[in-house]
Amino acid sequence: MPVIYPLSAVRALALHTQGLMMAEINQPPSTLDTIYAQVENLGCVQIDTLQVVQRSHYLVLWSRLGLYSSQDFDRLIYEPQQRRLFEGWQHAASIIPLVDYCYQMPHQRELRETPAEMSASWLNEPGSKDLLESVLSRIQQEGALRVADFEYDGPKRGAWWDWKPAKNALEHHLAWGNLMISQRHNFQRVYDLAGRVLPRWVDTREPSADERDRFWLEQAFRALGACQPGMASDYAFLKRGRAAPLVKNLIAEGIIVEIQATLQDGGVYSLLVHRQNLPALEQAASGAIVPERTTFLSPFDNLFWARGRDKLFWNFRNVLEAYKPAPTRTWGYFCMPILHRDRLIGRFDPRLDRKNKRLSLKSLYLESGVELEEDLLASVAAAMRAFLAFHAAIDVVIENSYPQEFADRLENYL
Repeated sequence: MPVIYPLSAVRALALHTQGLMMAEINQPPSTLDTIYAQVENLGCVQIDTLQVVQRSHYLVLWSRLGLYSSQDFDRLIYEPQQRRLFEGWQHAASIIPLVDYCYQMPHQRELRETPAEMSASWLNEPGSKDLLESVLSRIQQEGALRVADFEYDGPKRGAWWDWKPAKNALEHHLAWGNLMISQRHNFQRVYDLAGRVLPRWVDTREPSADERDRFWLEQAFRALGACQPGMASDYAFLKRGRAAPLVKNLIAEGIIVEIQATLQDGGVYSLLVHRQNLPALEQAASGAIVPERTTFLSPFDNLFWARGRDKLFWNFRNVLEAYKPAPTRTWGYFCMPILHRDRLIGRFDPRLDRKNKRLSLKSLYLESGVELEEDLLASVAAAMRAFLAFHAAIDVVIENSYPQEFADRLENYL
């Protein structure tokens, strides 16, 4: 008779493989090595431009490391002597370990040889090829440059995606692998030749598309802990139809193992686990590893990349509403889920007033059925103090709370 793992075990495994287990009080100080290890463990960390608080890629590391130096994170990406990470495209625009750089190369080749419709249209416009040559020549001769370093005297652009011509040329070279992001100035990209950015030790032997996709799927299964088949393709940002035969092969080879587990709705489901995670699953089932962390998560956090798993495992739906018109939002602009031990117990919509060092919670929500126990309130308050410290803020104001009791009682612990 097959073992049916309890919900607590698969939740614990999922949090363990995401680096969300250890209570912050027990965590050693962060170093360049521990920051790098977190990114390598996750596979990559998504970049986003929203900055009502710290940008998402910094938040993802804070959720796992607590108070750490975001400057050290930047050093791993942009400082030549420390560079072990780079900006690329994986799940989305992401920070990726340089040891995985070669897996970018099949897509770079595809974009060069068979450009998408919009790209092909621009490439066929008069002057585009000359501009591509000119932009690359300037960087070769002058060194790393920003978009702002290229003059543009044409009409004002009408929409955010309607880039000025030099930006289009730079992004094409970036997509093709000719350029890389060598630095950020006020979050503006600085482009340089790939040969000047890539350390010599980086593997540049191009794998096949199947080898790349298999690598990304295995990485996804390891990072997710336990999931349904299509969820690994979500994490790896592969089409489910493309991923399905590769997942089938991984199962046939015994690299991915099928288990049975009881999930949030009480039903028994088939889930897939990478064989490297089986010992951790047994430890979770026996209670040898137990989630102890209370923290806040970016809506772009890797924990939520597997579509639908938040509902299956936690009866919670992570929602990003920043790109919705304000009147249609349910939760808020940038709502951050609250993780307490092995439960997602609420969320809040933050806004940082950097000048006055004040964090405002536009809205604070408690999930239905969650009891406001002393341990929960004390733990959320401790996480909030750590969140304030990470943002160099000295005060927090809760503007709206649902229920109001959540804010009233939480404030007693802050």
